[in-house]
Amino acid sequence: MSPLSLNILYLIQLAGVPVGLFAFGHAVLQRADAYTAADRMTKPAWLGITGGGAAAMILFGALGGPGTGMLFWLAGLVAVLIYIVDVRPKLIEVQRGGQNW
Repeated sequence: MSPLSLNILYLIQLAGVPVGLFAFGHAVLQRADAYTAADRMTKPAWLGITGGGAAAMILFGALGGPGTGMLFWLAGLVAVLIYIVDVRPKLIEVQRGGQNW
């Protein structure tokens, strides 16, 4: 890989870390009953998924560089993105009482 490609990859990996931390922080702040009301897994399950995803992105992203660790980084990113695009909107909807504003 060229140095430019490696630098771009490094920046993408660094950008994923705040996304993972945001997903974990959001999962922490939600009520436990909202997860079951939204017909999603339990709060501890999502805390494990988002926390593990964020940890994988931190450990295998910028620190690991390209290679085998990239697969773990990508798995962590997919896990937190599933939370952000699927679970988070349902939790917000349930806690607002189903209003679509």
